[in-house]
Amino acid sequence: MTEQLKPPFTLQSAQAKVQRGEDLWNGKDPAKVALAYTPDSIWRNRVDFVQGREAIAGLLTRKWNRELDYKLKKELFTFSDNRIAVHFVYEYHDDSGQWFQAHGNEHWEFDSEGLMQTRDASINEMPINENERTLF
Repeated sequence: MTEQLKPPFTLQSAQAKVQRGEDLWNGKDPAKVALAYTPDSIWRNRVDFVQGREAIAGLLTRKWNRELDYKLKKELFTFSDNRIAVHFVYEYHDDSGQWFQAHGNEHWEFDSEGLMQTRDASINEMPINENERTLF
């Protein structure tokens, strides 16, 4: 297992934490993703408010069952001590073949062991044509 990146974050460790998050989410394994969060982690994701690893894994299972060929790119915005903020974009298509692109921001707060205890995500989404995709 890869060594856990723990706060306080430096520029290098914050960038590495963001990249690990991107890689983990692009793996689309809800149970594995949920292990990056504290057992009682609190999320706000659009209109969904969930708490705990089981609820996180359930939300991600539903998400990736709907969002086919999902591809995500995260970018570090800022960081301090045990917090990181990111910008992100992701693309997917639904079961009818309609493509979507979503943009947003996330605010992350970590415990002393480097597990995310709070994730607050604001997301805007729009339909796009397949030829407008930017992530492959």
